[in-house]
Amino acid sequence: MNKILLLTLIVTFSSTILWGQTTIDVTETTLKIKALGGEEIFYYGFAEGDKLIFNFQELNDKELKEIEIIELPSSSKFMDYKSKKIENKIFNITRTGIYKFRLYNSAISGRICKLKIQRIPASDVTKYFNTSVYWRIVQDTTYIPTEEKYLVKSDTIVQEIYSSNPQISSSTALNGNKNSQIIDFTLPDNTISWSFYVGTGKEGKSEYDNAKVRFIQNMTTSVSKIPGYGPMAALALTGISYFNHIQGEDNVKYWFLSDLNSVALFNSGKPFMQYKMGDVINEASQMKFPLKGKIYLALLNDNIIDPIRLTIKVSTIQVNQLWNSRIRQVMSITNRQEAYLKNIN
Repeated sequence: MNKILLLTLIVTFSSTILWGQTTIDVTETTLKIKALGGEEIFYYGFAEGDKLIFNFQELNDKELKEIEIIELPSSSKFMDYKSKKIENKIFNITRTGIYKFRLYNSAISGRICKLKIQRIPASDVTKYFNTSVYWRIVQDTTYIPTEEKYLVKSDTIVQEIYSSNPQISSSTALNGNKNSQIIDFTLPDNTISWSFYVGTGKEGKSEYDNAKVRFIQNMTTSVSKIPGYGPMAALALTGISYFNHIQGEDNVKYWFLSDLNSVALFNSGKPFMQYKMGDVINEASQMKFPLKGKIYLALLNDNIIDPIRLTIKVSTIQVNQLWNSRIRQVMSITNRQEAYLKNIN
């Protein structure tokens, strides 16, 4: 028998057997794929043992840039370029799964395409297999090594950084001394707050001493453990004052100056910048600003005849912290869509 005739008979016989089986349409559609990067994607499920039959035609006899069939998650089963027509392309499905059909157009005009996908079940068991693909949100949890700092210890330190009893002459002093004075002090590192006390005469000094007595009488156990903690520290840390306003014969004017230029302007009798001022017999105050650098305090006696003696105190609260670092596994949760079939778990 002629070999060509025999081959023809074999192919014809095989095709007769194939098409004699139950062919089930999965989808048949006509669609337009947009120009310049247009893409259409379809997902369908197939059962183990199925034969997948794929047909494609561009109805205007134009080429489509890419056609690809992928078994999820990423196994490419078929790829064709510049296709006009694909007729009865058959794939054997070796395991139940989801297949992605991708049509891509890179031309400057759209493409009108006809797509037909069929399946031939291996047996009646999978004849009614549901080819629809469903989607659900799943969460992926990963742990990322992350460096973090943590506090090893924190020490609160009370420090009296300035104490003096200066005398300021009157405005008409015969000795020629000025009736003003500038004092300065430097805040230590890590200062979180500070306090000052200014008092005039014996009354001002006496009130400072009386505040210490009142503090001891009201002192709590928790704060007594901090070395040097007293009425000035309590004022600096909590804003609670144990100082009373007093009556006296002398007053003092004061200004906290912002910088050296303001000091020079004050000394020359010109307008200057300040961030706190007062005209008092005595005053105690908590300060939250500034918290670093040199502080300038200008003092003025406006008494025409008598000099004044001052009691000046400054205390600071410092918090010195020791930090270290460690690696911690930080949980990261991301959401993604997952395709699934209802025929299988």
